[in-house]
Amino acid sequence: MKTLWTPWRMGYILGEKGEGCLLCTKQQAPRERDRENYILYRGATCYIMLNLFPYTNGHLMIVPYRHVARLERLDDRSLYDMMALTRASVAALTQALSPAGFNIGMNLGKAAGAGIVQHLHLHVVPRWRGDVNFMSVLGETRLIPEALDATYEKLLPILNALLGGEG
Repeated sequence: MKTLWTPWRMGYILGEKGEGCLLCTKQQAPRERDRENYILYRGATCYIMLNLFPYTNGHLMIVPYRHVARLERLDDRSLYDMMALTRASVAALTQALSPAGFNIGMNLGKAAGAGIVQHLHLHVVPRWRGDVNFMSVLGETRLIPEALDATYEKLLPILNALLGGEG
């Protein structure tokens, strides 16, 4: 039997969950900490960040600043901005990582699989043929081939160019 090491997962399993909303905490941190928090872009009503525990390499989240759990409680401007940032994210990921496709969506509520139930966010998950292989199906393990820092460095200049400079 072969052993695959995924030490980054231990941070999620045993890590301190903290008080309050993780997504609000990240957005309220000073801009100087954006790289550390993997925030790639700050828009008027939403921001783009790398998912700390990605499904695939390049997994992004579009997060509204407003702390709401229900889609119908989000204002129209934030809804529009989420989609505009999703479009830019798909373009940036396509340019940087050349995925074969994307899954884009939200998990609204615990029953739908939301990990952060109280603050809705949209997932942009790049996909490649064969990225769901025996490891995911049988081993319940995902293989992410690139460190978050390397992905951040690839995406940051592309998103800034697409969205008109630093957000």
